Amino acid sequence: MLCAGLLAGSLAAPGPAFAGDCPGNPGALGTSRTLVVDPREHLRIGTMQYGETLPLEDHEVVLTFDDGPLPRHSNQVLDILASQCVKATFFTIGRMARENPEGVRKLRAAGHSIGTHSQDHPLSMNKMPIERARQEIDDGIASTAAALGDPAAVAPFFRIPGLLRAEIVEDYLASQGIQTWSADFPADDWRHISSARVFDLAMSRLEAKGKGILLLHDIQARTVAALPKILQALKARGYRIVHVVPATAERPKTPTDPQQWQLHPTSETVAISHWPKIPSFSYASTEMLPAPDVSASERHDGLLLSLPETFDRSRRLARGAVPLPQQAPWPRQSPIEAAGGNTLALPVPAQGIFQIPEKNRAAIKALTPLPHHAERQPNPAGEAINGIEKILSLDASAAKRPIPGSVPVTETGLQPGPVLAR
Repeated sequence: MLCAGLLAGSLAAPGPAFAGDCPGNPGALGTSRTLVVDPREHLRIGTMQYGETLPLEDHEVVLTFDDGPLPRHSNQVLDILASQCVKATFFTIGRMARENPEGVRKLRAAGHSIGTHSQDHPLSMNKMPIERARQEIDDGIASTAAALGDPAAVAPFFRIPGLLRAEIVEDYLASQGIQTWSADFPADDWRHISSARVFDLAMSRLEAKGKGILLLHDIQARTVAALPKILQALKARGYRIVHVVPATAERPKTPTDPQQWQLHPTSETVAISHWPKIPSFSYASTEMLPAPDVSASERHDGLLLSLPETFDRSRRLARGAVPLPQQAPWPRQSPIEAAGGNTLALPVPAQGIFQIPEKNRAAIKALTPLPHHAERQPNPAGEAINGIEKILSLDASAAKRPIPGSVPVTETGLQPGPVLAR
């Protein structure tokens, strides 16, 4: 196996550099402890993508750097870390290691862990065929091992470029005994932002999570500028640096519990909401109640009602078609049979029961005096009307016919009455 030697004979890392032991800097941040992990037991870590992360205590931080070595910036990062006696994990690119082997050897001399980050840093490992992804992984490890002159000096840690994960890639890494690293929070130092922004993002995201793996890049000038401030802030706010190394036959893993590999493990003192569990009852007897007879159902034919599927997703309507309602699942009306087998016919109510008669009222007659110019008109027979004022009686028009049941209304002074002579 390509990576069998990575687990079997990885070089022993130096012990933690405590703040008081840092030469020339007694107030240094230092490295609080060394965490020894077995990559084969926890294959994927980093809560940005996975369910597990390193088993860190509160206010513990693991520093990681990707994409190097690039002498112009990587050497400055090494000097800054050395001034604070801080150990980190570097994920090197194979092509960069081949071009700058001395930079890789400096990482080993400073006591840092050296993982790999592919051969050419392709941002397509989530899409490429597994054969090509395997070649990227294997070549990156081989180039880094060649720069170090010892395959055992390469830690079985791998970070997928761009964190563009794929299950087939992770499965291949697991088959080689290599642990896939994501991160718990980045500082976005690969983006075109200021070093002040890198510092703000690193610290604010760390404060939000309380601990975890910080992702940085040792090939960026903005990272070089922000790193001293980050280390100073970690010291001032009570954070501690943890150095991670792989377990070997000579260096056993650090004992941990499964819960510690969660970012915020569940505590027994914290209330957690669960779905209510079905209680377990102790029955005095196991007798079964009698089931109702099928004939006792509401269906007179004794058949059980089976509801059709509400939605039939296999049916597809044509464009513009209107879905028709399905047949109602309720029982259709069925004739009631008498004891003798004959169909019963219920009496039909008479139509007159539902008719409402209207009230008939006499039409209102409006009486109005005859106009003055028509008082002494001769009648058709030539007879004159003397001394009597003609009264004209007009029947109400159809448009003014009262509504049945309403109260008739007449104008003031036009009340009906007897006709009197003057």
